[in-house]
Amino acid sequence: MKVISKLFIPLVVFALLVTGCSFGGDNNDMNKNKQSTLKVMYYDEGSFFQDYGMVFSALYPKVEIEVVSNQSIYSGEPADYDAAFNTFIEEEQPDIVMLDPEKFKQWAVDGKLYDLEAFMEKGKYETEGLIPGMLDYLRELGGGKVYGLSPGFFSQVLYYNKDLFEKYQVEPPTSRMSWNETLQLARRFPAEGDVKERVYGLKMGYREDLFDMASMFAESEKVSYVNAAKKQMTIHTDSWQAAFQQALDAEESNAIYFERLNNQDGAMSQTYEDYLLSDPFISGRLAMTLQDTNYINQIKQASDYPSLKEKVVKNWDVVTAPVGQLSPDESNFMSFNMLFAIRAESPNKDVAWGFLNYVTSDDFARVKSKSNNYNGLPVRTKYITNAEGHNYAAFYELKPSTFNSYKDHDKLPDSFYEEFITAVKEEMKKVKEDKQDLNAALGILQVKGQEMLAKEDPAPPDGAAAGESNEKTSTTE
Repeated sequence: MKVISKLFIPLVVFALLVTGCSFGGDNNDMNKNKQSTLKVMYYDEGSFFQDYGMVFSALYPKVEIEVVSNQSIYSGEPADYDAAFNTFIEEEQPDIVMLDPEKFKQWAVDGKLYDLEAFMEKGKYETEGLIPGMLDYLRELGGGKVYGLSPGFFSQVLYYNKDLFEKYQVEPPTSRMSWNETLQLARRFPAEGDVKERVYGLKMGYREDLFDMASMFAESEKVSYVNAAKKQMTIHTDSWQAAFQQALDAEESNAIYFERLNNQDGAMSQTYEDYLLSDPFISGRLAMTLQDTNYINQIKQASDYPSLKEKVVKNWDVVTAPVGQLSPDESNFMSFNMLFAIRAESPNKDVAWGFLNYVTSDDFARVKSKSNNYNGLPVRTKYITNAEGHNYAAFYELKPSTFNSYKDHDKLPDSFYEEFITAVKEEMKKVKEDKQDLNAALGILQVKGQEMLAKEDPAPPDGAAAGESNEKTSTTE
């Protein structure tokens, strides 16, 4: 928790000047010549200055930044994450807090965050050029008001091989396709041949377990298998039956590529070129794959090898990830994992807004886009482009869904998830072997799951703090 060394600031300024970067978008609520302080919650000091602090300090050298690391929240395996989080905020009193969407939503409801609308109006905050739907999404989380901003976002899209679609005379995918439409498209490619040589229609990321696939389909329709807050199972429904049937059909179609098909025998003796070509999309054997922006670099990296140049997919493009039929403008594959907000009781609201204003500005996006050092894609669409003419708008065309299938899962018994997944595998095995129908399997899972939810977690060991909760730590926060 130490401010950045003054020695680094001239170096940052020099680096920005020689690369032709300039700063703009002065913040009317900040005086550059006035000494001020800003306390920011982040992962750690080094990461903060690398990601944001150096360029901000170059523009506002008189702002003394103190970074408070949130890692102490997770140290010692706290039994109650919310209590540990609240204790951290109470003790550190940061001006800017870093929140995930669920915590952001709760803090907005509880009045713990400062409404940014007045700052945005007074400073004429540039909303044009932000990714479509960003402010709508933030207002939805904030009950109609904007309580925070994010410098970047994460997104997965559907990559597709144009040459394969032309070769097999299949209409190429389009944005806003449903999962059913996507799977039907995948089935139109050949489904026979050696697993290492044949063509596949679709790879759905790394969610290859039957339950994971069904969950992905259900999430797009905003359906959860358990109401964690009420400890009620909700899996014996028509929606879940449809999701599981879709997953079963996909698995049996032979059109879907699973990572397990890539035999890892002899992997230690593989060359790096062999490793790159083991990806069926990169080697031209996969019609569609769900991936994020980093995948572009993998394709380029493979293309840079002279020996692979003629083997690597060349004619590709992207469309949005598949969507739910009821919410075709929302995506479960787009997210703002890190939201910056100003604590309602902060004594330094003006300088805190100056920071939020700058790290979401056009200037910041331009500077950081040159270094690939931002967290995710920049929120300014102007800098999500490429020279080859690929449809990069697919990365931000949809707005992120506010549905969270893992909401309140920290309230479930510690043993629940592992036991329930085991039960799912057992019952679905019977379905695959035609020993029971799917509806009966879901009925059994409903009953078994409810029994698991009724279990009590073991009491804390002797010596535990009085009143300590035995809830498990959430993996989603």
